[in-house]
Amino acid sequence: MGRPVEQPDRATHTNPPPTPPFQGGETQPLDHRADFPAIPAGWAYLDTAATAQKPQAVIDAITRAYDTTYATVHRGVYQRSADMTLAYEAARRTVARFIGAGSENEIIFVRGATEGINLVAESWAGTQLKAGDRILLSQLEHHSNIVPWQMVAERVGAHIDVIPLTADHRIDLDAMAAMITPAHKLVALAHVSNVLGSVLDGRRAADIAHSVGAKILLDGCQAVPRMAVDVPALDCDFYVFSAHKLYGPTGIGVLWARPDLLDAMPPYQGGGAMIDKVSFSGTTYAPPPGRFEAGTPHIVGALGLAAGIDYVQAIGLDRIHSHETALVELTREALSRINSVTLYGPEDSAGIVSFSIAGVHPHDIGTILDEANVAVRAGHHCAQPLMEYLGVDATARASFGVYNSAADVDALVRGIERVTRIFG
Repeated sequence: MGRPVEQPDRATHTNPPPTPPFQGGETQPLDHRADFPAIPAGWAYLDTAATAQKPQAVIDAITRAYDTTYATVHRGVYQRSADMTLAYEAARRTVARFIGAGSENEIIFVRGATEGINLVAESWAGTQLKAGDRILLSQLEHHSNIVPWQMVAERVGAHIDVIPLTADHRIDLDAMAAMITPAHKLVALAHVSNVLGSVLDGRRAADIAHSVGAKILLDGCQAVPRMAVDVPALDCDFYVFSAHKLYGPTGIGVLWARPDLLDAMPPYQGGGAMIDKVSFSGTTYAPPPGRFEAGTPHIVGALGLAAGIDYVQAIGLDRIHSHETALVELTREALSRINSVTLYGPEDSAGIVSFSIAGVHPHDIGTILDEANVAVRAGHHCAQPLMEYLGVDATARASFGVYNSAADVDALVRGIERVTRIFG
């Protein structure tokens, strides 16, 4: 059983002192709240790890696509369709450049990271794994990076092993190196934990996986909104993420994979657009990426995703990471003064702070904070094995974005002070 990160001895404060001025790696904090029309004055939105709010630039791109330029893609011979096809494929190139892919043909548009993982589980693991093979996951994975592998393992007779965490709640790569064997054919890990904000050394994890010939998939949902990602530098084999956590729309995400793996993978779904030639005597399939994009795609979603990428790149991912790191530092420092609060995850967690309050259910924390116009997530965060490891049923989680500021941290701390008074 794991345990919370121990907090230093501290005096009890009924009224925590005010949050200090913004400080940390970002000396000039970001100020982009005005870009987000869904965030009214006085509302502290601290649930970006679940889904990011949308900047006006993304909303405008989506509206424009539906309002003045909409048409289907790939099959129309009229000009509007040709123009939309160019825009759709330009979005694919934007994604490729964003993560350092060698070609846009390595980018598969899916409904989200969950579908991307399921695609790999079905089309790669389901055809490559056999009875007795092993899959390596970690203790902190999201259910979307656990259940698909359980399903394929049960079907083919493979086995799943679990990497433990370090004392400060990171994936223990030393333990991974000690436990991996040639029987392990696939490793699937979160690049950044959605609960703890723990950042994985993805390149070292890939080196360990490749040392025994295993493939590695990285879940980048929490990484791509807040740090630069370069898949060749990571040397991973598969990388997935969702648009809606990257300030883009819901219903679309990305699977990147090495070209040789994509070429060898059979289709995930059948239908229009993924074929070469269809006859009742047999069907041949399109090369990637079309082979994996059956049916009419989420055209406008792709354009919205590209707009989200343009938005964060205009700000600068290094600046975003620095800004969120400073907010995490402020939050952890303020909450560490309250004896009834337990913090989880490493000190340098990426944009996410999970915590509990002794004797208070996280749902009650979330409800009381909501009354104070502070929105946090409360629950198991689709990570029940991690909750069991931490010895709790659930946690509260504050997560940051480009629209947050020290004022939001102040509001959170005041709200938690109220929680401790009510349940004190």
